[in-house]
Amino acid sequence: MTWTYDISTDAGKVRLLCNDTVSTNQIFSDDEIAAFLVLENGIRRAAALALETIASNEVLVQKVIKILDISTNGAAESSELLKRATLLRSQADEAEISSDGGIDFAEWALDPFGAREIIAGEAMDDD
Repeated sequence: MTWTYDISTDAGKVRLLCNDTVSTNQIFSDDEIAAFLVLENGIRRAAALALETIASNEVLVQKVIKILDISTNGAAESSELLKRATLLRSQADEAEISSDGGIDFAEWALDPFGAREIIAGEAMDDD
């Protein structure tokens, strides 16, 4: 399993955002980080997917365990990781909107019939 951390690369930035920066405590291989970048659109979304993957692993592995005076709560840890992932996705959305002006498309009615079609279409979208 290869593991590299170079902040000047997209993979390094994903590692930074998902806290996979310590070589002695590796979470994801370089191939896994590359897969996140392919699956998602951008660094923040790839990091969000990495955090979501960590969160699901925490719930599967740790669960809620109490032995003597030591306890773990994988569900609570997972919840915090998912909050961070949601924040990263929100930041990615905001950056995307600001980079393209925030306008995707607009419909323009050239006659009364076209205006009725637009209104009817919007009404159907609300359902």
